[in-house]
Amino acid sequence: MKRIFFFIDEYLEEFIMVVLLIAMSIIMGIQIFCRYILGASLSWSEEITRYLFIWSAFFSVSLCTKKCISIKIDQFIRAFQPRGKALFKVLNLTIEFVFFVYLIPFAYRYLISTIESGQVSPACGIPMYFVQSAPLVCFTLCAIRILERWFLEWHNVIYREELKTWPSHLKQIEEREKHKIEMNSLLSQENFNKEILENAESEEGRK
Repeated sequence: MKRIFFFIDEYLEEFIMVVLLIAMSIIMGIQIFCRYILGASLSWSEEITRYLFIWSAFFSVSLCTKKCISIKIDQFIRAFQPRGKALFKVLNLTIEFVFFVYLIPFAYRYLISTIESGQVSPACGIPMYFVQSAPLVCFTLCAIRILERWFLEWHNVIYREELKTWPSHLKQIEEREKHKIEMNSLLSQENFNKEILENAESEEGRK
């Protein structure tokens, strides 16, 4: 269960975007084959591809938020120590979180209005709320990703570390604690052996 949670939290956006990209490639490949080989164009391929691309674009926003790979100018922040950088990031993440939480109610109202209107796509007859739900899902997921990074940066502030990602940082912390325990065990064993050796040498000296 822990591995499943880790996979979902770490690779959700990447997995969905890869699936959407493969689906778009297959659909457009079928469309090209039908148009140039069979001489019959599909009426639904471009519409489905467009909707898949919309979902992919919104998931890319969450991915950029999670990976912190959006366009930014951080020369000023780089001048600070890890704790100072983390403090600035906490402030920035707080503003981002408030922004996305502010957008969620508007995306929800937009989705409800689409459901009530009963609008469907012209070619496939797909209910448009399947497409219009993308902003709500995206903004909610972005808020969750920002909250995860917010806790990560607070960890960096408190412990003066510079862990990069969530939830990978949990594994990093576990590895560091394990390493500390192993080092303490080795030191204790070394001190124990040293103490035995010193006692043996002292007994030989007495003899």
